[in-house]
Amino acid sequence: MPKVGKIKIIWSRPLASNPSSVTIIRDSANRYFASFVVEINPESLAKTNNYIGIDLGISTFATLSNGDKFKAPKPLKQYLNKLAKFQRKFARTEKGSKRHERRRLRVAKLHGKVKDIRTDFMHKLSTDLVKKYDTIVLEDLNVSGMVSYGMLRKRNRKLAKAISDLGGRQFRTLTEAKCEKYFH
Repeated sequence: MPKVGKIKIIWSRPLASNPSSVTIIRDSANRYFASFVVEINPESLAKTNNYIGIDLGISTFATLSNGDKFKAPKPLKQYLNKLAKFQRKFARTEKGSKRHERRRLRVAKLHGKVKDIRTDFMHKLSTDLVKKYDTIVLEDLNVSGMVSYGMLRKRNRKLAKAISDLGGRQFRTLTEAKCEKYFH
């Protein structure tokens, strides 16, 4: 790669066809991602005539109308103490120093890990549900209103943090996109 040099590639899956373009993305944790534009023809899934209603919650991420429950990994809650420790150390460093950059990178890597755990869970659950059910009905929640209400009132901070950690809006977006892809 120009300006970067050689990088080690870990393929997540083979490409469906020859790429028409590629975009290289570097995140704040200095990880590089290559995003390829390829043309695909997604195959439609067979109709199962199954339908399901999903209730999103905090203690259990999703409760299905058939009684199945899915627990969320809650990655932010899991790494909150470690993140606070890293951020305290980062805040005490002098801006522009090598130690400042090292600690900034450490905080960014932990945030990336939290994001990756949450995204992996969302993708696996949404794909599983779309493959099993033809009709999926999701509870319509005003997540941003619930989170901002908690932040403004101060007494509901922990609830707002828990709601954000679950990522209900991201789950809705992924499920809708996969339904459109497989049931066009």
